[in-house]
Amino acid sequence: MGTKEKLLERIKTLPKDFTFEEATRLLSLCGYKLENKGKTSGSKVLFIDNAHRKILLHKPHPGNILKGYAIKEIVDKLQRNGNI
Repeated sequence: MGTKEKLLERIKTLPKDFTFEEATRLLSLCGYKLENKGKTSGSKVLFIDNAHRKILLHKPHPGNILKGYAIKEIVDKLQRNGNI
């Protein structure tokens, strides 16, 4: 089982300790590219794939663990886009 499959299996369980780096790696493996929303976006980051489908997340701070709603949003978008 490769990295992508392991991360997909992990995120589907909605873990309480899924990090922003893990999400970035997973989305990258699914064909998404990280883009900052601009100078005034604060902690918002945007992931866009080749079909221009978007996933908007807030970078967690001061820690590195994503909030539950963000993990659910990633799972939902990946399911809708056919990645899961």
